[in-house]
Amino acid sequence: MTDQRIRKVVIVGGGTAGWMSAATLAKILTTEYCEVVLIESDEIGIIGVGEATIPQMATFNRMLELDEDDFVRRTKGTFKLGIQFVNWGREGHTYFHPFGSYGLNMKGVSFHSHWLRMHELGEAETLDPWSLPAYAGQRGKFMRPFDAGNSPLSQIAYAYHFDAGLYARYLRDYAETRGVKRQEGKIVDVNLRGEDGFVESVTLADGSKVEGDFFIDCSGFRGLIIEQALKAGYEDWSHYLPCNRAIAVPCESTDDIVPYTRSTARSAGWQWRIPLQHRIGNGHVFASDFISDEDAADTLLSNLDGKPLADPRVVPFTTGRRKQMWVKNCVSLGLAAGFLEPLESTSIWLVQSGLSRLMTMFPDRTFQQADIDRYNRIVSNEYEIVREFLVLHYKATERDDSEFWKYCRNMPIPERLEEKIRVFNAYGRTFRENDELFNDTSWFAVMIGQLMRPRTYDPVADILSVDETRARLRHIADTVHNSADYMPSHKQFIIENCAAEELAA
Repeated sequence: MTDQRIRKVVIVGGGTAGWMSAATLAKILTTEYCEVVLIESDEIGIIGVGEATIPQMATFNRMLELDEDDFVRRTKGTFKLGIQFVNWGREGHTYFHPFGSYGLNMKGVSFHSHWLRMHELGEAETLDPWSLPAYAGQRGKFMRPFDAGNSPLSQIAYAYHFDAGLYARYLRDYAETRGVKRQEGKIVDVNLRGEDGFVESVTLADGSKVEGDFFIDCSGFRGLIIEQALKAGYEDWSHYLPCNRAIAVPCESTDDIVPYTRSTARSAGWQWRIPLQHRIGNGHVFASDFISDEDAADTLLSNLDGKPLADPRVVPFTTGRRKQMWVKNCVSLGLAAGFLEPLESTSIWLVQSGLSRLMTMFPDRTFQQADIDRYNRIVSNEYEIVREFLVLHYKATERDDSEFWKYCRNMPIPERLEEKIRVFNAYGRTFRENDELFNDTSWFAVMIGQLMRPRTYDPVADILSVDETRARLRHIADTVHNSADYMPSHKQFIIENCAAEELAA
């Protein structure tokens, strides 16, 4: 049999997506299976800001067998128990989207249904008391889970914040130690084979060519190979997600390092706040049809916790995805594959998911179209599911104080999201379908948080009497509160386990 094994993979572009790809290939395939080369240019900046993640990030770290304390220390990271949303449902209103679940299912009926029943009686105002991440996070507490029996301390779900530039450098060290070769250079041309249009090589500014069997495009919004050379096409989702620009700036840190990301809705978009050990990452995502760059920058700079550490920089974008993320012998990841604003911290997960799918369908040099088609279908669907969850935040609001929010309230939305809203509006039911990223708790947290209220609660919740339901909810809340009291402060946990030099000093 002819050996059709991939002999050389060329990764185009560094940054988070590029070095995640390099680290994954080095760990799973090893460079004994195939040569891995990553091309990046110091002339081309990367879109690197403070990054926020979701708990699936821990799976990626375990796959690489990273030491978590070392990873957090070297990326000057912090821990994250969820996202605090300010001014989204209405101005002056705040809610928390936590990791993990609320309470416990009772008698086979979801906790959400029992909570809605008590809420309807006026005895459960918010969801926070029944979620340890929400309750402890907003009180600045954090610890890793440990074996504590049935206590919620056994099941603390968490993610990370970290410096994206330091993370890329950290993964670069990991990958190069395992044989990945980095080549400095700016790509000026992509060379296609005449007979089938596959990528043969790329030409660098110095005239040299880098050949490969398989190319991973991590070149950012440009889509150097996937779009400019292979014409994959782009599906624009601006009609669902009208924000099209972001301004990012770091600022001085505060003494209190909270274990959550904050998203604050503004008149024409929203502002992120990502606390790191040495600084705070900030940004303003906005719609240029409703606010100028200058006014957006003023809004951002007037709402910082400390002194800016750099000049604000504007990043234009078009929300959407490639119509095909894998074409011929090139797959795209990160911004080269698509962009969904970081409202729910899904950017790195989409890279991670793409890599996971790729490794289950890693090709040989025959590049079977059936695998390529399946990859494109699955990954495209994952982007659409995330898109629908993000659209919910804009659509389900009482805000009408600006033209932007009036547009969002009245814009058309995808039918799948319409169905989820209709189902929730009937009995408050939320469901996780197939392998979609966000579970029923996430949908419930955001729907309730955005001030949606169903017609009534699930009738099966009446299986318990009101008195028993009240007593059970009180017991769960007491357990959550006692568990939070047991936890150390987030800052103290970092100092004792994974402090970077600045914080340790």
